Formats: sequence, structure tokens, C-alpha cells
Amino acid sequence: MKKTVIIGATENKSRYAFLAAQMLHENDIEFIPVGIKRGNVLGNEILDLRNKPSIENIDTITLYINAGHQPEWYDYLIKLKPKRIIFNPGTENPDFEKILEENSIEAVEACTLVMLRSNQY
Repeated sequence: MKKTVIIGATENKSRYAFLAAQMLHENDIEFIPVGIKRGNVLGNEILDLRNKPSIENIDTITLYINAGHQPEWYDYLIKLKPKRIIFNPGTENPDFEKILEENSIEAVEACTLVMLRSNQY
């Protein structure tokens, strides 16, 4: 299926990253929460982004960290070899998007929640 890594994952139920995890779960899409805060999202431990965890067979990375915090993770995210990275509203980053395209990774400016609700995921 479309294994998805959530970058910026949180157990805070009012955040969009949590809502994305919830919707992925409801749609039976495997997700891996990755962030800088410890916690648990719907039974999945949040992996520490600072440790750059190794994750294989990724279809999608959905970003919930703003452009100012992305540069230090460029190499890590590219090395995960996702098919695409979704830049949710507020995370758009033309510089990183260009780098992704140069590495044959699709960059998508969209909202994961809307994509899931409209069967475009």
C-alpha cells in the first residue's frame, strides 16, 4: 500500500499532523510518525527525527514542518527514497521542491487531509 512517513508528527490531537495520521489510519494506510517530540500516535511510537531513522519502502512523505526548518533534513529525506513528498499548506519550499525533482522524487503542494477526503491520495 502507500506507506507514509509523517514528518512533524505529534500526539497533539488539535494539530494537522495528528489529523493526517488519524485519516491515514482510517483509510488503512500504514503510517510512520517521525518528529522531535516523544509520544505515541494511534499506537505508533513517534520516531526521533534527530536520529534520522531508517525506514524502507516509503511511498509518501507528508511534511508538517515549515520551510525554515527543512534544510537540515533535505539529505535525510532524499535518502529515504520516497516516491513523493507532500508539502502541506505552510510547508511549501520551492528550493527543496526543485532538489526533489532533480532526485526523481515528485514534489506535491497539496493538503494530505483534502487528498484523502477526495480519494486523490
